[in-house]
Amino acid sequence: MRKRPARTTADARHRFTARVLASLEELASRLDGRRLAGVAAEPGSGYGLLLSALEQPEAQEALRREDPLAPARLRGLRMREELLRAEGGAVGAPEMAALLGITRQAVDKRRRAGKLLAVAAGARRWLYPSWQVAEGGTLAGLEETLAALRGWSPWARMGFLLGQNLRLGGERPLDALRRGQVDRVLRAARALGDQGAA
Repeated sequence: MRKRPARTTADARHRFTARVLASLEELASRLDGRRLAGVAAEPGSGYGLLLSALEQPEAQEALRREDPLAPARLRGLRMREELLRAEGGAVGAPEMAALLGITRQAVDKRRRAGKLLAVAAGARRWLYPSWQVAEGGTLAGLEETLAALRGWSPWARMGFLLGQNLRLGGERPLDALRRGQVDRVLRAARALGDQGAA
């Protein structure tokens, strides 16, 4: 595969940024001034700020005109952001290596082997939920649970671990793992896998 010349990439990035900024300016002109001030005052990342602005009624109306599925896609993005912020947030490979006391290369190797959960965050960058670490190592039962969910996307696996589960009496699998109830979590994960295979 041939690599694009740096100039072409820079030009494409410039055109993309110009279009996004023009769209943001148009969006800001549609939003109610008081609501816009409230959104701008929210803590968090620029990404979260953008999602909040896009969730405003005026923005939803404009999005729906261009793409009827846009509000649903936006809800999906918000859910992903919430999953990443849950339980202490997510960290990059160098931070995960420090938490586990291993090298960055070992973190990448565990991710590729399905022993650590990570989601893509751009070109060759991964975010690792920090809740995978317990007492300087990987949370007991995590590797087996991830193996039971093999074939599911990283987002679906994260949703399983952080979501309430009826097979666990409404408890989150993450909480059950923290209490050492690995077998219960594995049964719930395998049941989810069976449902997905059907």
